[in-house]
Amino acid sequence: MNTITAERVPAFSLRQVQQVRGDVHTLRDVDLDIPAGEVVALVGPSGAGKTSLVRLLNRLDDPVSGTVTYDGAAIESIYVRELRRKIAFVFQVPVMFDGTVADNLLFARDLAHAATRTPTLRTPEPAEALRLAGVDPEFASRDAQSLSGGERQRVSIARALMTAPEVLLLDEPTSALDPDVAAHILATIRSLADTMHLTVVMVTHRLEEARAVSTHTVFMEAGTVIESGATETMFSAPTQPRTRDFLVRQR
Repeated sequence: MNTITAERVPAFSLRQVQQVRGDVHTLRDVDLDIPAGEVVALVGPSGAGKTSLVRLLNRLDDPVSGTVTYDGAAIESIYVRELRRKIAFVFQVPVMFDGTVADNLLFARDLAHAATRTPTLRTPEPAEALRLAGVDPEFASRDAQSLSGGERQRVSIARALMTAPEVLLLDEPTSALDPDVAAHILATIRSLADTMHLTVVMVTHRLEEARAVSTHTVFMEAGTVIESGATETMFSAPTQPRTRDFLVRQR
């Protein structure tokens, strides 16, 4: 008897997406499927459109034309506060609210419960979120404004987890950190993807990070997607000459 395996719906699908910021065309005719349940790295030179793309995925921005879907549904059809609960964004420079680390985490949890249309939503306790993000739960009583850059980034990840997300978006999460701290953040990201079965989409300019952490890589240049595929294949046997040239230049 033959068994038919249904193809998994991508986390996100973008079709003919165009984006303009000011008078700059930041995305051009982007067609891309972002697979669910993987760690996806967006790589490419400065100005490639990586951040412009990731900002579309929880509607921090909307495209000027084209379509974006999440889990098979048009993204604009999803209640925006619920969308942002499901799709958490960790910024390159995390901002801490006044108060303790626990105050920051509980604020995110309260927003999630106010936004959700899922009455049985289970959000973690602050200590659990901190542990998942690789932070000692005793940090809960610390003044959030006194944290170092690496501590802020980890607490920012913990705060994102307080909404019980399905997707974690990260924009250059290690760019301002020294190599040792960055390595700990990357280990946390991979651990979260494995233990919580999150889809992770990470913008990075460091190719060694993409190769070490991601399972799928998207190479962008001048606002277009040049190549997308399994990370190991992308780095060992890219199919597009522009991808090969970029990898050679970065060595």
